[in-house]
Amino acid sequence: MSTEDRMSEDSWTPLAKTYCPLMAGSIDRTDTEPHDHGIIRALSSSYKPNKDVAGDPNLTVFVSRLNPKTDEDTLESQFSYFGEIHKIRLVRDIITGHSRGYAFVEFKEGRSAVRAERDGHGMEIDGHEVLVDFELERTLPGWVPRRLGGGLGGKKESGQLRFGCKDRPWRKPISMQSLHARESFDDERSNDGQRSMDRRRDRQRRHSRDRSLSREQSRNRAQDRSHDRYRKRSRSSDRRRKRSRSKH
Repeated sequence: MSTEDRMSEDSWTPLAKTYCPLMAGSIDRTDTEPHDHGIIRALSSSYKPNKDVAGDPNLTVFVSRLNPKTDEDTLESQFSYFGEIHKIRLVRDIITGHSRGYAFVEFKEGRSAVRAERDGHGMEIDGHEVLVDFELERTLPGWVPRRLGGGLGGKKESGQLRFGCKDRPWRKPISMQSLHARESFDDERSNDGQRSMDRRRDRQRRHSRDRSLSREQSRNRAQDRSHDRYRKRSRSSDRRRKRSRSKH
């Protein structure tokens, strides 16, 4: 494997560390041209986070896919399990006042936000399985919101899916998958070679033990035969002495 390929694979991640509209619109981060008008709009947009948004972004989690009927009290009862809550902001339509299906929950401690992001994702609230992630608007460099053609996640029906997030992580490019498969094959082949060498060494050790055992058995048989001959000679000598005494 070349150094370039190794560095590329080592630096690959399924989640965005900086926001790029072109990469967000690519399922494997390999697109070189925008494939929808939203990406074109996002590439030409310049966005600055809303200064009026209060609170610490590093203590805040983003909650989406909420039931339209879910209110602040329900969110507080659900998320207080992870730690003490400082503030909840349920985003509502400025005209109707109805929930837009997402909210921001700010905790008093960072470890509470980490627990909520880790353990709260996928939990059910009012019959809806919710998505929980860290706030990105004020923490992800280069962020462009959905209304400007950016954002992350989304539904297939919209035709403007965005990748590089917990909901829709990037997939490894085919070239990198092939590289990984080739590495796995090489590793397996190396392991096969090692196993073959181990088997040969085992056979050699068994053969050596068998030869040693065979030599030991041969020595024992030779000693047994020598002992038998000695006993036969002794018995023969005894018989001759007895016959000699009987004649006298």
